[in-house]
Amino acid sequence: MKISRLTFKKILLFINFYTSTLYLIAQKELTLEKIFASAEFYPYSVENVWNMNNGEHYCLLENASINEYTYKTGKKIRTILNSKDLLIGQNKIPPQIDDFVFSNDEKKILISTETEPLYRRSNFSKYIVWDAVNKQSTEIFNGNKIRLAEFAPDGNKVAFVFNNNLYYQDLINGEIVQITYDGELNKIINGATDWVYEEEFEFSKAFYWSLDGSYIAYYKFDETNVKEFIIEKYNNLYPELYKYKYPKAGESNSEVNIYVYDLYNKKNIKINIDNENEKDIYIPLIKWTQNPKKLAILKMNRLQNQQELIIADVTNGINTVVYSEQNKCYIDLTNFVLYFTKDGKYFVISNETDGYNHLYLYNIDGKLKWQITKGNWEFITLLGFDDLNNKIYFISNYTSPLNHDICSITIEGKDFKVLSEQLGDNSAIFSKNFKYYIHQWSDANNPPITTIKTIKGKVISTLEDNKTLWQNINDYNFQKKEFFTFKTEDEVILNGWMIKPPYFDETKKYPVIFDIYGGPGHQSVLNKWDYMNAWHQFMAKNGFIIVCVDNRGTGGRGEEFKKVTYLQLGKYETIDQIAAAKYLANFNYIDKSRIGIWGWSFGGYLTLLCMTKGADYFSTGIAVAPVTNWRYYDNIYTERFMRTPAENPQGYDDNSPISYVKKLKGKLLIIHGSADDNVHLQNTMELVKQLVNSNKQFEMQIYANKNHGIYGGYTRLHLFTRITNFFMNNL
Repeated sequence: MKISRLTFKKILLFINFYTSTLYLIAQKELTLEKIFASAEFYPYSVENVWNMNNGEHYCLLENASINEYTYKTGKKIRTILNSKDLLIGQNKIPPQIDDFVFSNDEKKILISTETEPLYRRSNFSKYIVWDAVNKQSTEIFNGNKIRLAEFAPDGNKVAFVFNNNLYYQDLINGEIVQITYDGELNKIINGATDWVYEEEFEFSKAFYWSLDGSYIAYYKFDETNVKEFIIEKYNNLYPELYKYKYPKAGESNSEVNIYVYDLYNKKNIKINIDNENEKDIYIPLIKWTQNPKKLAILKMNRLQNQQELIIADVTNGINTVVYSEQNKCYIDLTNFVLYFTKDGKYFVISNETDGYNHLYLYNIDGKLKWQITKGNWEFITLLGFDDLNNKIYFISNYTSPLNHDICSITIEGKDFKVLSEQLGDNSAIFSKNFKYYIHQWSDANNPPITTIKTIKGKVISTLEDNKTLWQNINDYNFQKKEFFTFKTEDEVILNGWMIKPPYFDETKKYPVIFDIYGGPGHQSVLNKWDYMNAWHQFMAKNGFIIVCVDNRGTGGRGEEFKKVTYLQLGKYETIDQIAAAKYLANFNYIDKSRIGIWGWSFGGYLTLLCMTKGADYFSTGIAVAPVTNWRYYDNIYTERFMRTPAENPQGYDDNSPISYVKKLKGKLLIIHGSADDNVHLQNTMELVKQLVNSNKQFEMQIYANKNHGIYGGYTRLHLFTRITNFFMNNL
């Protein structure tokens, strides 16, 4: 029997429809509860890896035990410590092991327990030392909660911070030695950082043992002249007022000095870094050289466009400037490296002097030897320095700004290799002998896989394959994340990604949601697995196209692309997001009247600018924890990109969403945590005042006692239910 072409097409359509219907019936239903109230879409990785001295073994914290594994097979050898071994006195409940650190000789283990957070990178803990030889436990500081405990190089002492003072405990005789006595809340901090250093220079421990253990170098912060910020916490009949020092743009900073404590002579030595007449400086880093009497100090001016590396001899007070740098915009320390070679003759440092972040080799006296890495790509992270073979292992974006590659190169700048074979997001933890590494890989559509490899790339064992998550991706019919590029009217090429709904039909019109961040040096358009992917898939299944575009100012593409936003933070970022909306509006399947946008923190700030300056292109927006004027944000971050309000008032006000609320046309939802210590609720309240004064309607969601992360319990589920419903109801 002959079948006509028309009849054949009808049969095919019926088969396709029937097959699709059966697939939809069999397909699991994706819900917000599964995404945010369960671990069903959580990607697992191998964390807290401790490499052993022999280079052949590593340790993991698993099920209240510290277990030792061999790299050769990836199999467990033994349990070194179980939490039951740590019972002290009358305690009958084993303490939870939150983290652990071995002493240099691996005969002792420092255990933290009962950890509670302070700020983003800081916390309080109780500490216990486990003597693996004598099988005995010792409480540090009589079991009181302290901060930042660390072994001395010989493993016989532990230094720590308590009530803003620096101490150490002798593990042989039990003596507790107090090093400083002037520590005081919201006034003097010894051995730890103030809030703004912790947040913006990304470290909280501010003391360091010399290599021979004879000295402890430490920071002293005098916060006296820094203004306090007050946060209300709603726990009792009357709100609790939490006060802490927060220097906003243009306001006074802590006065910072560096001291060295001489353990033998029991005295503190103030290091003269020539800042008596220039107190308004930053010291982003101090580090002992291979000479145990010489301390390296990185000194930076307040505008963060000049820095010096000083080598201070703590015995005679002689300082030597071995490196200096200036920049027409700012010096970015995000991926900064300072490494002193084991022979003590050289140091490796990173900078952007050729337009991209690269490594350079200097003599210890400050003479440039040569540039180690070079090219139109970025050095990102130092993974290790094999001193025996003079080889450096690191992460770069050599293959593409969207990828992270594992690379190696000799200290002479020769024999450059890309070790990772798969494009995407690659990271590594190397064994101490550099014969093996733990490799984690993912890409935009494949969750992380963690394996052990030899240095030549042979896979020895798979430690985590996220098999359950892989199965969920198939069961829930996740759509592919597609990358794209386009050229703006300003002749700028921008990168983006897009997720389309299942059974995408080009003849239909779809609403769009922009998911953005866009802050300086940050990248959202990366070829890596994103934990937000499940929510993006949920929205795609509900008929939305999800889009993300990295605007000018973001990272991975060199200094010029990143620093074009200098003194005008928000201007070019907004122009580029509007350009992206205009570009997408040209596609027939995009409903240009239904383009929404949302973001968190800087992304919230950029969302507000797009909803006001770009009101003709974005109809619905959600700003979570947004900055609304950079005058309200901390000075280290803000002044790095904007200078002070006194120097650049127009830059601050011309790029504040508050200045443009009258332009708002669409539907706007503002979300904030009331206890946000980073981007204060003040930002939202100042915006609200102007919205009301301009008679602009909006919606607002406040999360009581929640910080910048807005999490805990069912908070994230509630938050994303609110976000989801707002887009579904208005877009």
